[in-house]
Amino acid sequence: MQQLQARLTRRFHKACADYGLIADGDHILIGLSGGKDSLALVELLGRRAAIYKPRFTVTALHVRVKERDYRTDLSYLESFCAEAGVSLVVRDVEIGEGEVENPCFLCAWYRRKTLFNVAQELGCNKIAFGHHKDDIVQTLLMNLIYQGAFATMPPILRMDKMPIQIIRPLCLIEEADLIRYAELRGYEKQIKLCPFEHVSARTKVKDLLEQIKALNPEALDTIYNAMTNIKPDYLPQS
Repeated sequence: MQQLQARLTRRFHKACADYGLIADGDHILIGLSGGKDSLALVELLGRRAAIYKPRFTVTALHVRVKERDYRTDLSYLESFCAEAGVSLVVRDVEIGEGEVENPCFLCAWYRRKTLFNVAQELGCNKIAFGHHKDDIVQTLLMNLIYQGAFATMPPILRMDKMPIQIIRPLCLIEEADLIRYAELRGYEKQIKLCPFEHVSARTKVKDLLEQIKALNPEALDTIYNAMTNIKPDYLPQS
């Protein structure tokens, strides 16, 4: 447990240092779904915020979409955030009737919209997502296969139309480590998972990545490192 925690913390700090993710005076809003990745992000950022430098503030936002039949125990999120020293904000949103042609896109769009709205309301200058290294490589493969583009989610993204940056402090952490850490820490699972979780294109690409890793156990690192050879001007604007 201690060795795993040390590895997660080390890679979290390395990502923050290498990509300049945190600075003095930041107010960071975490997108907290209630899954293992966002819970780990709350824990790591909350622990980091307790250190003297840099001084920054962390707030977590949990968005509940009325039309989506999956739930997280709100009382658990409240106690988890309190233990991590992170304030929690909860917002309910409605997609509306008739907007079901692309449920995954709509759900993500409304959640993102709420995140940006709340960030501006609270004066946050950064929004943190719990995307890990596997997510970033999977997104690269999806864009290659479906869009014909060598693009993925960057560790830091500066928005053009508003003074907010997107950061991904878990970008150097592998999902396998997060799964194991969640088990050892006893993270509670969501009460009901998204009904589309196992039928999306991302799920298929995730399976494909596992097949690639079976061919080369170091494939996750080699593919991720290949992206660092691209000039910054060619990084994606997600």
